[in-house]
Amino acid sequence: MTGARDHGGGLDAAIARYGGARADWLDLSTGINPLPYPVPELAPDAWTALPDSAAQGALIAAARRLWRVPEGADILATHGASAPIARLPMLARAGRVAIAGPTYNEHAAAFRAAGWQVLDNGPKQNADAIVAVHPNNPDGRLWDASTLTAPLNVIDESFGEVAPEASLIRLASRPGTLVLKSFGKFWGLAGLRLGFVIGDPVLIAPLREALGPWPVSGPALQIGAQALADTKWAEATRERLAADAARLDALLLSRGAKPIGGTTLFRLYDVDDAKSWQNRLARARVWSRSFPYSRTWLRLGLPAPDRWSSLTAAL
Repeated sequence: MTGARDHGGGLDAAIARYGGARADWLDLSTGINPLPYPVPELAPDAWTALPDSAAQGALIAAARRLWRVPEGADILATHGASAPIARLPMLARAGRVAIAGPTYNEHAAAFRAAGWQVLDNGPKQNADAIVAVHPNNPDGRLWDASTLTAPLNVIDESFGEVAPEASLIRLASRPGTLVLKSFGKFWGLAGLRLGFVIGDPVLIAPLREALGPWPVSGPALQIGAQALADTKWAEATRERLAADAARLDALLLSRGAKPIGGTTLFRLYDVDDAKSWQNRLARARVWSRSFPYSRTWLRLGLPAPDRWSSLTAAL
């Protein structure tokens, strides 16, 4: 697994290289829902007052109900999932961490920075920690709970909302286990910066202390609480994403790309030359994701309903 911390996004760099205005571009380089949750009207004090305990409690209660968090597991809301990812390696003494690659590279970077030895070929019986991105980014691979047997187990379910039936949240009550949830991807509000750490209270307590008394903004608390409680929107969104993912697969297959994995928020394709495909799409103002560790893997997110024609023309 490469140590390079490449990510989707970076549209400004694409514009600098290929030209055009930001409004001209269709950014499919991330796995963010293109039809975000409709932001409700916020109370004025969401912007002007320090977030209070009642607002934080409402968000945590909504999260506990939605994800059916087991009794005994703690929940910490954070400013995005990346904030706790950077701090998780400090919750235990540095040792050997198993992270099956390729996967989201911030985990390995954070553990290396904290002095851990990263084993990049998956679970090891002698590992002191295991990181499982579930479903995995970029191939959508799912994990078996029986493989997560280290003293510290981090289960990253940032894309888990598209397949709630596969969630490993039931493990959150086990000692040494933490489950990460991301709000920005499924609900499509990545700029809100909201995430959750769920699991062992002994591990969450120092993380809560490190992040301080107001880790989540007032607007994020209100929007998040309403969105997590809106199960009808979530069900309709899962159906739409599944249909659009199938449509995207059919379109790319007709252009010679082979679907090989992903989730219904992003699709992974095998192509003859990923960089060539990325360049060709970019010249038509469509930004995609290629990977430094694969010459043939190309990842695409889903277009918004009014942007399918842009993608079809670019292909």
